[in-house]
Order: sequence, then C-alpha cells, then structure tokens
Amino acid sequence: MCGIAGMMTCKGTPPPAALLDALLEALAHRGPDGEGRHVSGDVGMVQARLAIIDLATGDQPLYEPSGAALVANGEIYNYLELRAAMPDARFATASDCEPPLHLYRRHGIEFAGRLRGMYAIAIHDPQARRLVLARDPFGIKPLYYAETAEGFAFASEPQALVAAGIVVPEVDAEVRNELLQLQFTTGAQTIFRGIRRVRPGETLIVAGGRIVERHHLPALPAGAPEPIEEDAALARLDAILEESVRLHQRSDVPYGLFLSGGIDSSAVLALMARLAERPVRAFTIGFSGTGVADERAAAHAAATAVGAEHVEVDFSEADFWRLLPAVAAAMDDPAADYATLPTYKLAAVAGEELKVVLSGEGGDELFAGYGRYRSAVRPWWLGGRLPRAHGIFDRIKVLRTDISGWRDGIASAEVAESGHGRTRLQSAQAADCADWLPNDLLTKLDRCLMAHGVEGRTPFVDPVVAAFALRLPDALKIRDGRGKHLLRRWLADALPVAEPFARKRGFTVPVAEWIRGRGAALGPLVAAHPAIAPIADADAVAALFRTEGKHAGFAAWTLLFYALWHGHHILGRPLADDTLAALAA
Repeated sequence: MCGIAGMMTCKGTPPPAALLDALLEALAHRGPDGEGRHVSGDVGMVQARLAIIDLATGDQPLYEPSGAALVANGEIYNYLELRAAMPDARFATASDCEPPLHLYRRHGIEFAGRLRGMYAIAIHDPQARRLVLARDPFGIKPLYYAETAEGFAFASEPQALVAAGIVVPEVDAEVRNELLQLQFTTGAQTIFRGIRRVRPGETLIVAGGRIVERHHLPALPAGAPEPIEEDAALARLDAILEESVRLHQRSDVPYGLFLSGGIDSSAVLALMARLAERPVRAFTIGFSGTGVADERAAAHAAATAVGAEHVEVDFSEADFWRLLPAVAAAMDDPAADYATLPTYKLAAVAGEELKVVLSGEGGDELFAGYGRYRSAVRPWWLGGRLPRAHGIFDRIKVLRTDISGWRDGIASAEVAESGHGRTRLQSAQAADCADWLPNDLLTKLDRCLMAHGVEGRTPFVDPVVAAFALRLPDALKIRDGRGKHLLRRWLADALPVAEPFARKRGFTVPVAEWIRGRGAALGPLVAAHPAIAPIADADAVAALFRTEGKHAGFAAWTLLFYALWHGHHILGRPLADDTLAALAA
C-alpha cells in the first residue's frame, strides 16, 4: 500500500520540483516508511511507501532495462499457485507470475489483463514517450487525474491534486446532488470539478500531457449462471476462498482481521484460522448503551471457537462528536456512509500494532446478500422494485429545489451491466460492483485505514472468487427469502458457532439517535453553513434535526457530513476536534 502521484507536461519540460514535493507531502500519510521520485523528460512521478512486502528491497520507482519506470499502490498476486488446487479453472498463461514491468514490456498496454491483485499503477515509458495508468478491475486501489493547460496530473487522492495547486477546489453541483441522494457518487467525475477517477479496470495512455487511448478490463464475466450441484459448489467455494485468503495474507509484517460477527468476516476468520501458524488477531467494534445491535458477543463467540485473539473496541457518542471532523477530512472523495466512523476508529486501534487488515467487504455484492437483490428479482406485482429507486431527500422536503438527474449514473450502470446473458439478479449484482462497491465501500476502507498507515485487503473482491460467485445459479444465492445461501451453507460447516442461518439485525451506527440528542444546537449551525444555506431552507433544516424517524435521521446525517466535508475540502478550513466547534468556525 502506498500513495502515488505525478505529472506529464504539455510543453515537454519537467514538472516543477515544488509541485512534486507538494504531491508527495499530501500523500505522506499513505506511506510513512519511505519515498521515491522519478523525473525524466516531461514526466515526474513520486511514491510514498508503506512497507508490507520485501521490506529491505521494495523501494520504488522500479525500473526495467529499456528504461521504463513504475510506481504503484497495491499488491500483485498471480494465478500459478491456484492451478494445483483448481485444475478445472480458467487461468491465463505462465507469464502471470511476472512483475508488472516485465508484463508491460512483453504485452504492452494489455499487461493489466494478466495481473491478479489490487493495484493502481503508473508506468513512464520514455522510449514510447508515454505515461500509462492502470487500475484494478474492482477499483480496490484509488487513482484520480486532472487535465489542465499545463499537462496531465494524477494522484492516489483528489486532495493531493488540490494541495499541489493543480486544481482549484470547486464543487460539481450535479455530483453533489448525487451524493445527497445516494450518499455516494458514481462514474468518472468526482465532486471536485476537474478531477476525475480512473475507472475500475481502466488503462489510460497519456502522450504530450493528454489522454490518447483508453482500454477497459471488466471485473465480472458475462454469461448466465452455470449449472452446478450444491455439494460440488460447496467444494469449489472452499478451495477458491481458501486460496484467496492465503494470497491476501501475504505479508512481511503483522496482520489481522476486522471481525463484525456477520457472515462475510466470519468466513474470512474461519479460513485465516485454518491457515494460520499463530492465533488470528481480530478486531470488533460495538456501541454500548444505544438502541442498535451490538455484534461484539457474536464476534467473540466466533473468535473464541477458532482460538483467535479478540480485541473489542467501544464506539461511544463522545467518539462520534470527536471523530466526525477527522473522518470528513479523510474522505476527500466523499461517501456519506456512517460506517466510516467505526472503521476509522478500528483502524486507529489496529494501526497501533498492525500494518495489514483483512475484511469481509464484497461478500454481499458477490453472493447476493442485500435485501434489494431479493426485491430486484421479483416482478413488480409481487413487490419487486428497482434498487435505489428513491433518494434520501425524495421524502424529506428541505431542499430549495427538487433534485433531478441524480439517478442517471446508477441507471447507466444498470443498462451497461444488464444483458450479456445475465439474469436480473446477476445484473443487479454487477451494477453494484460498478459504482457502489468501489465508490462507497472500498473508498471508505481505503481512506479510513490509510489515515492510520494500515493496508486493507479484501479476499472476496478477487477475480477468481468473483467469477465463481457471479455465475452461481440464482437459487444458490437466494433461497427461502435469504441471500448468500451457499456462503451460509459453507459457514454452517466451517464455523457453526457463527449461526449463519439465524436471523440477525444488520450492522448500523446510532447516528440518528446521537444527532437528534443535540439537534436543537446542531440544526441551526448546519442550516447556516455555506455549503447548506444556498441549497436548503434554514427553518426546514433546523426542524429536520429535531425530527424522529429513520428517513429524517439519514437526511440529517447526510447534511451534517456534507457541511463538514465542504468546510474542509472546499473552504480549506482546518477542522476542530469537535463537531459543533468545527461547524461554528
């Protein structure tokens, strides 16, 4: 895990050293263990290193004999070791064990199609006079860019492009509206006008400071579900998941697990314990004295059953008010997901002793765990409806004007991922993998962990696991009104104490409860904030913060998060270690 950045100028001159210094400084939290720099001709690249593998010899940039240079963020695995365990699987050639630079020299811009792992890569090829950027197909590792009059610049985080003066921080109103309605944003355009994402699976070719080619590597296979009996599917699932967890445990430094007590992280726990030479270090967070479910007891039972060392962390209301400004500052590509709060605190605790943490992100998307999938496959006359058919503020009348077009990005992904022989369930899963997974869940994990110098790894978000899961028969995903049927069956055998078929309350954070408790003071501050006052009625906002109910709570939380985010990333205000003080500033 690292931070990378760089620039190719339009005029053919080297990028200013001060600009590269500013990029490196802005990304220092992503790589406190070292830094590297490459300047040649019209290209400059920098890397801030978090040392995980090859501690003594893994410094970047990396070079190959023909002069190409590489900086990268992520971990690359290969297919070769999986062949022995899964001889019937479809794999690429033996060249997949080669380093990315060698693959680039052998295969040119098609090199990314031979990589298995999580990555954001930049290669400067002075012979071809081009810069090549590539991002993994699921978008696990972030990568952003801006095209300006001076040239093409890229960075692991948008805030680095702002801090270096490459882009002036201005809000794109359409993307802001999408954020307010969805709590995350879609597509290539970020909320910062002029800063775009390298899309998941995209490879860009840059020459003369301008993008000249784009190539795309799909994350998921096309085609209808493949017939397979349940027992055979369980055996394949066991082999595939075990191998993915083993690969994701590769590390020369200590690693652990974020354990929620749910199905996905419990499955990862069971496999880590199976493979471990020493007890797994598992971290769980909970909320005492609130009305939401606390999963610490379930997580403790699972950890005890496999002999894991279990660390329980409490998240209090005081933590909420103290940490929220820091979380808003860390989430420069904003996702107003309240799960950022416990993730941020867990990362802080884990970061005191570890550099690598595995998590269960992606299990719901790939094995169909969300209730919206069950709704999506029903016909409308049986209660079926489109996922995310309503936005947060459709039911809450506080905005000065109705928001239109906020669902265009979601609709575009739904159209792009439907067809291809897929069922309605597969299409809904694929649409979530296109935007919700990379732009909410994986962004949350990346920013919260990297704020504390911790690398996050996601064994479910793996091309071999995903190809198997997406093409399972629908009946092995959804059965008896529950999702993740096959994964539940597997976990019932692998870790029965996890009770995968028991009815459980979903993981949530009592933000609505805490916000309402201070609503009288909080509402007027949010209503008067420069981010909120132009778009929402002040009296309605103030009233919203005193209103009970789930929908009102989501809306109030979203406005609160956006106000804090805007104050830091657009207005440039340093945020106080207290939410009310940060708003009052």
